[in-house]
Amino acid sequence: MDQFTLNLIFVGATFAIYIGIAVWSRAGSTAEFYAAGQGVHPIANGMATAADWMSAASFISMAGIIALAPTGGYEQSAYLMGWTGGYVLLAMLLAPYLRKFGKFTVPQFIGDRFYSNGARLLAVVCLIVISITYVIGQMRGVGVTFSRFLEVSTDMGLYIGATIVFIYAVFGGMKGITYTQVAQYVILIIAYTIPALFISLSLTGNVLPQLGLIGNYAPGGGDVAFLTKLNQVVTELGFREYTSDTTNRLNMFLFTLSLMIGTAGLPHVIIRFFTVPKVADARSSAGWALVFIALLYTVAPAVGSMARLNLTTTMWPSAITANAVDGPAVSRADIDSKPELSWIRTWEATGLLDIEDKNGDGLIQYYNDKAPADHPITKLAAERGWKGNELVKADNDIMVLANPEIAGLPGWVIALVAAGALAAALSTAAGLLLAISSAISHDLIKGSIKPDISEKDELMAARIAMTFAIIVSTWLGLNPPGFAAQVVALAFGLAAATIFPALMMGIFFKRVNKQGAIAGMLVGLVFTAVYIFIYKGWFFIPGTNNLPDTAEHYFFGISPLSIGAVGALVNFIVAFAVSSFTEEPPKEIQAMVESIRIPRGAGAATQH
Repeated sequence: MDQFTLNLIFVGATFAIYIGIAVWSRAGSTAEFYAAGQGVHPIANGMATAADWMSAASFISMAGIIALAPTGGYEQSAYLMGWTGGYVLLAMLLAPYLRKFGKFTVPQFIGDRFYSNGARLLAVVCLIVISITYVIGQMRGVGVTFSRFLEVSTDMGLYIGATIVFIYAVFGGMKGITYTQVAQYVILIIAYTIPALFISLSLTGNVLPQLGLIGNYAPGGGDVAFLTKLNQVVTELGFREYTSDTTNRLNMFLFTLSLMIGTAGLPHVIIRFFTVPKVADARSSAGWALVFIALLYTVAPAVGSMARLNLTTTMWPSAITANAVDGPAVSRADIDSKPELSWIRTWEATGLLDIEDKNGDGLIQYYNDKAPADHPITKLAAERGWKGNELVKADNDIMVLANPEIAGLPGWVIALVAAGALAAALSTAAGLLLAISSAISHDLIKGSIKPDISEKDELMAARIAMTFAIIVSTWLGLNPPGFAAQVVALAFGLAAATIFPALMMGIFFKRVNKQGAIAGMLVGLVFTAVYIFIYKGWFFIPGTNNLPDTAEHYFFGISPLSIGAVGALVNFIVAFAVSSFTEEPPKEIQAMVESIRIPRGAGAATQH
């Protein structure tokens, strides 16, 4: 059976499962649409939360950026540390208290806690900006996956993915999305780990990738540590040592912090904790989510490292057992004729991989043509007449998807990865779209414009809002401002600077009032968004950036991906300053804050 047919079978079967679940669990009330009737079991909610959170950025892009980053794999481990650490913050500091509050949405909590419709509306604006930014990355992931595995254009892939999301998200709401995400988690974790097991076994002799990463390199005889071999190969070709330390510790710290507090402030993740029956279940489901997330996140560093070595040894076959440049580079003739190199041809067709024989010698020399003049590879390039790096483009987003093909794994594994990538992208896209929908229908329309709207009309408004959000996100996905993990990181920065401080102050600081909260969110949003737009383009429109998106142009070396942590600090400072110069919140609001933090039924302490 050919690869295209296998891809169709695997992807088609998973889509049929999603649509079947949506039909079975169609939401019939606003409670089911927004919060699945608050009857989801903690384990199922933990699995759905993991799928909701492990997006295209986690599945497709994260290992790719770890693999191919010019700064080395260690610096990019900030994605792993930030996203995982953020989930601990969410489980410990926010989830139980927000579930105890007992409402459907984050803006509803902010509006009630800060006794202000203006605060609620501002939270709606922040939520929409964050969610739209985030969903761009998911749509890009869908397009990349479809363009390769179903052999359609990236744009057509976006349209197909948007249609599938429309069917199961618009009709099923949170109830349909929750049970669909349980199925999507099972699919994506199997699809991610099975290729990793095969590749780890072939490269290190260890079936577990986590052990393979710290094991020995099997094809070389098993005498050299795997990471030592990887460092040797990449430095020989002029790249930075794969395990080298960061050159900008401040930026790495701020980036990790931005991802952490951004995770704890993501609206589409937070609303998952409104779906469980009890407050204790919110903490329990957060714990289960961490377990399910760890199954992928402990494998990702190995996937990235092994992908980089497999790519390099493909371009330089001699690197498998000796030095890379001891033998010739891979030839264009081999790429065009050998079945095991057909993956290069298929990815070239997508435009995400580009090869150019610049010196016309029939070989494809992959090396760092920007290495220092005194580096051996620079001198060797001059001696042999190389005209520059001939692997012109290798998109970060292809590494996980191409990994099974590079490693020569069976066709069914390749098809499984395609299904898993789509599951990851679609599960998060659905959660984001639901967050946007509930913000518009429940917080904007019911909360401000038409408080007396009937439940039937509100449900219709929610579905119309989600349809509109799907159309907008699909359009934006056609021209994303970066690869999937970058776009998602921008969304985390915006969440860090706006929603997270408001939630933290709302739960733990009775003195913060509506004036302070509104001022903090507004300044945090504007500060962070403007800094991002200066480098990424205004409203992500290509060509409208004021400064090049390069390290030498960053203020104090802080990248747009890291600015969310600074925005959060600005938010806190402004909120506390404004609150200290204005009146205290009403007594009933302060009492509400106390009641959220204190376990229900707890009595006063007694002396013994």
